[in-house]
Amino acid sequence: MKPRPTLHEPARAGRADIEATALAKQLQKGGESRDADVYDSWFAADVMWGSPKGATLVRYDELNAIHHRLMKAGVAPASRFEVVRAQSPAPHVVIAHIRRQALDPDGFSEMALYVLIEQDGEWWLAAAQNTPITV
Repeated sequence: MKPRPTLHEPARAGRADIEATALAKQLQKGGESRDADVYDSWFAADVMWGSPKGATLVRYDELNAIHHRLMKAGVAPASRFEVVRAQSPAPHVVIAHIRRQALDPDGFSEMALYVLIEQDGEWWLAAAQNTPITV
């Protein structure tokens, strides 16, 4: 049997941390200002988004419209976004777990897996999957 590969390249760890942290800061800024355009500013036109309720979306315009409605309604509680782990399995690719932790202990929190791709010197969110944190 062929051995399993280790995909993360330690030489790219610094870049993975930098880009994941920058994304978390942008999400924080968008969440605090309740501005969907700021929140979604890294999202590619064909972003694949898995909601915590099981829906999958594959278009920025559709997702951005939903985020506008959710932010206007104040659905997500005040939260802190924090990078849990970031890796780079290939050049120009970062995969990160980012937690949205509600500041109110009774508020709902989520963990998301984000896939970032660098294209023409810019990093874009290609895919994300959000999962509620239930303890």
